[in-house]
Amino acid sequence: MSLSLAFNTAQSSLAANSAKIALSSRNVAGAAEASASRKIAVTTTAADGSVRVVSITRATGSALFERMLGATSDSAAQQALADGLGRLAQTVGDPQDPTSPVARLGTLKDALARAADTPDDMTLAQATVTAAQDLASSLNTATDTVQQVRTDADAAIATSVGTVNDLLHKFEAENSAIVKGSAAGADMTDALDRRDSILARLSEEIGISTVTRANNDIVIYTEGGATLFETTARTVGFTPVHTLDANTQGGSVFVDGVSVTGRDATMPVRTGRIAGLTQLRDDAASTYQTQLDELARGLTDAFKETDGAGNTRAGLFVPASGSATVPGALAPGLAGTLAVNAAVDVAQGGDIRLLRNGGMNGAAFAANTTGAASFAGRLKTLSAALDAPRSYDGAAQLSDNQNLVSFGTASVSWLEGARKAADTRLDSQKTVLAQASNALSAATGVNLDDEYASQLELERGYQATSKLMGVVNQLYDSLFQMIG
Repeated sequence: MSLSLAFNTAQSSLAANSAKIALSSRNVAGAAEASASRKIAVTTTAADGSVRVVSITRATGSALFERMLGATSDSAAQQALADGLGRLAQTVGDPQDPTSPVARLGTLKDALARAADTPDDMTLAQATVTAAQDLASSLNTATDTVQQVRTDADAAIATSVGTVNDLLHKFEAENSAIVKGSAAGADMTDALDRRDSILARLSEEIGISTVTRANNDIVIYTEGGATLFETTARTVGFTPVHTLDANTQGGSVFVDGVSVTGRDATMPVRTGRIAGLTQLRDDAASTYQTQLDELARGLTDAFKETDGAGNTRAGLFVPASGSATVPGALAPGLAGTLAVNAAVDVAQGGDIRLLRNGGMNGAAFAANTTGAASFAGRLKTLSAALDAPRSYDGAAQLSDNQNLVSFGTASVSWLEGARKAADTRLDSQKTVLAQASNALSAATGVNLDDEYASQLELERGYQATSKLMGVVNQLYDSLFQMIG
């Protein structure tokens, strides 16, 4: 080997080692960032023995990354659902809470039975009316809570849609730079890390899948197949409803004009925060609201009044003043619009005896036409109606042919079961996400111990090459002295 060739080889080796040391330092500096991948110097050896760095790549794990994205979406969906169900369970779902609808219903049942045993005791009659007022208030409060949960979910969907649009525009900027840089052969590894970070954040909001094309270009689809990004970001649209009540359904999320949430979605998404919030708003909370409505309807029906011609009118329970239903009619009795008939409310000038006698809708509806103080027939009829099995709306997802107390208890059990199931699924998805993240980090992340060991090896190589250059320099000096 000639001295010039040895010198060039040593010089190229120094340059390559220097580049590798700088790259390792870059890895160490980015180790704390969750999205940072390990950067790798790709070297080549020429025919003359010289070594040079030809490109910088990064450690990748496409399958692991896709698995992590999917686990992130699943976990976010379950988190949104579990949080909402937790709010419902904490506020209206505990049968041991004396203010819960089920407990209030039990109190009314007991008060009515005592009043039927002693029909001439107006104190017991008043206790029954008070229990009915408390029950109506409890159902109304429970409905307010359910509708607030639904309204909050609707607002959260709007926020999430805004986040998706913002992330897609950030992704567009990064993707454009990556495609141009990759075509030019530039080092785009940091930009690729930033783009992956955006994808991870996007997957929290909505379930996605990706396809990689030439020059590291990426196309993003929802899990249902709607295009979120292809060269440019597509628009994700949603119109929030500021107040959701029992008769209002929330709107759908649209991706580039295609519905991806709701019962009529053509390309539905099932994971991601948006999917979880939609399930909470349109399914879980709505089902629980139907259960509350069925309790209110059952109460209205059980306490109705009937005249001699078979005409029925609302009795003890009537629509609240100002509600959409006409007071006095035998209304469906939606929870949230329930009140006790003013005709029997002493505070509103009513006559408490009408609970025993009937006739809240006029004399034609009276059961105790003589006004006898010992008349218990009407109270016993009401008690029997409260205990009678009845049919319920199938949307309540509870069994038919059970009385109101049993139905209310089953409603609480349904809600608690839904909450526990959501929590269990959430724990499972968090475990899957942790495993996927750890596997991805192990395959592509920066291991500081390995980097420090690599730096030591590179430094030793640098020192050895420096010594070689020193020897070559001495030989050059000797050669020049001999020539001189």
